[in-house]
Amino acid sequence: MKNITLLFFVVLTLVACAKSPTGRSQFIIVGAEQMSKMGIESFDNMKQEQPVSTDKKLTAYVQCVADPILKVLPAEWQNDWEIVVFDSEQINAFALPGRKIGVYTGILQVTENADQLAAIVGHEVGHVIANHGAERVSQGTAAQKIAQGVSVLTKGSEYHKEISAGLGIGAQYGVLMPFSRLHESEADVLGLQYLMLAGYKPEESQKLWQNMAKVGGKRQMEILSTHPAPETRINNLGKHIKKYRAQGIKPLFKRAACSK
Repeated sequence: MKNITLLFFVVLTLVACAKSPTGRSQFIIVGAEQMSKMGIESFDNMKQEQPVSTDKKLTAYVQCVADPILKVLPAEWQNDWEIVVFDSEQINAFALPGRKIGVYTGILQVTENADQLAAIVGHEVGHVIANHGAERVSQGTAAQKIAQGVSVLTKGSEYHKEISAGLGIGAQYGVLMPFSRLHESEADVLGLQYLMLAGYKPEESQKLWQNMAKVGGKRQMEILSTHPAPETRINNLGKHIKKYRAQGIKPLFKRAACSK
């Protein structure tokens, strides 16, 4: 089982063919155009299946908060974003390939101010810019192919069932979940950069996760979770706030005030 898990890591390392904005090697076998098409189709379906907020003031507030974030993105990413506010109690927001951003009204009950909402938007946009969607699709595809290959190789073996089952567990907890936590942490620090460049208060990103911890209920052990624990995120954000300030990251412009 250890050898199979190690093989999975080796394969991912050898075929890594891209770099994230933080310089991390990525395994990506899905094209940007394909991911963009998938994202647009998914977003269009969501707009048909889920209620879109008709509160114009609230929609204008979300757009006002997001605009400065989008303005400081790398030049090739600054335009053509669509933002939709979904009328739902879900405490969530997302961004999809194809430059689509969805914000649920439930998250607006947790974000106490524009700075905290900007931290959410920056984080979600960071996922798209870092190509995390394509990376996750590629990892899942590779895990499936390797599992199929091992199943064929061990067919007829006394331990065929155990090896096949163990491979699934090894891939899930040994690779896929840690990569998901890595994606979340990477999106946090990318979003923090955008937050600071756009003139928002970076410390509010830490307060946001304090708020999220209060509404999250009982949580799994971090090693069994797809997301870092709030305490881990808060500490990591604190380290990067100090790092970015030492590097001299400052607002690129004076942003407009946004109010609900």
